[in-house]
Amino acid sequence: MDRNDSFREFVAGHQQALMRTAYLLTGDAHQAEDLLQSVLLKVLGRWSRLSRVERPEAYARKALVNQHISWRRRRVRSELPTAEPPDRSYSSEDSTVARLVMRRALMRLPPRQRAVIVLRYYEDRTERETAELMNCSIGTVKSQAHYALARLRELAPELAPKLADVEAEEAYR
Repeated sequence: MDRNDSFREFVAGHQQALMRTAYLLTGDAHQAEDLLQSVLLKVLGRWSRLSRVERPEAYARKALVNQHISWRRRRVRSELPTAEPPDRSYSSEDSTVARLVMRRALMRLPPRQRAVIVLRYYEDRTERETAELMNCSIGTVKSQAHYALARLRELAPELAPKLADVEAEEAYR
């Protein structure tokens, strides 16, 4: 199997999970595709070394987080925010509405806090794994998660009970 075949196999096996992470980080399908494509190009450039490591997807995931944070730092805001979407008559218990509310609140978090929330709670990673992927200490992961959850409670008060459950679970881990 040549280098390109093994890389194609890697992409086929991990593209969906990496795309989900990219989408959760960016909040936009097109930006997620751009982010993933950019990272996969970097991974391809290092594939001769990465193909020999135990978990090349960990490198790709860490590269996604780092690239996203880097893009957010440099990005010039070309889009202007709009008014909130009109209220709908859906029940607040509707999981679709809750996901939309959470997504909107998540997009208002700073990039590092969003990355911690995505890695810890959407991907169910440990604090250690999250710290390794973000290249920071476990204490930083804990504090960023704490501040992010507090901010999410402010941005989406209707989700506060669910977020309190998340923090309670954290205390027992």
